[in-house]
Amino acid sequence: MRLEKVINRIEIQDEYKEFVEKYIDEILAEFGGQVHSLYMCGSVPKGTATPFKSDADFTLVCAKPEEIDYDKVSLIKDRLLAQYPFLTKIDTIVCSIDDVLHKPNEWGFWIKIICVCVHGPDLGEQVPPIVIAPAFILDLNTDTEAEVKRLHRLLAETDDPALKTRYIKGYAKRLIRALYSLVLEHTGVWEDDIVEMKNAIATYCEIDSAWVEELYACYLNPDVPVAEFLGLADQVYRYFEQALQTMAASRTASD
Repeated sequence: MRLEKVINRIEIQDEYKEFVEKYIDEILAEFGGQVHSLYMCGSVPKGTATPFKSDADFTLVCAKPEEIDYDKVSLIKDRLLAQYPFLTKIDTIVCSIDDVLHKPNEWGFWIKIICVCVHGPDLGEQVPPIVIAPAFILDLNTDTEAEVKRLHRLLAETDDPALKTRYIKGYAKRLIRALYSLVLEHTGVWEDDIVEMKNAIATYCEIDSAWVEELYACYLNPDVPVAEFLGLADQVYRYFEQALQTMAASRTASD
């Protein structure tokens, strides 16, 4: 079974068009020929963004990511956030052409399936079809363990209430996305709607559904005690880790 693209047509709402054009112009003015192509994902290119609730997510693809000055990217972000305050935040991921073309189940998946091209030649067209199979799901979760540990550490160490809220929300979403990857062979599509993810997990995953509902509640309302959330997150991740190990063992046995 092949994964289909999440966004088939760009439908940026009128109130966001100027911002997107300005972002592209500023990135190109700053980095010029270093940029191969630019991509977006999420509600803005889908045309479902909500002012003062939605953020903007970009991916910059270039030959040498190490040559991109992240401080300059941050300055562009800060200027545009001040100019367009209806955006909650602006995220920019930078990856290499080589990663997209030679890691089809990781960066290739991201560019081909999740993102849409808003400037330059679309590298996703050069990525082979993404086949839903254990190998793909395992590759998709290559960095999940490291990211979970990072979020756990950040949350445990911070005393800043605003950062606690941000980390809990991000951690909860990361775990829901990880769990959803386990049921892709049942759904056949990559959902970017967290409610649809949650419902699919409840339908197809053997995890305790109460954990999933609690995790979703924490995503919606991150104002929960850190210790309580980390206890839930640890339970969920242990289940996920075991499921992934079982998948890997099954794959090895069938090879």
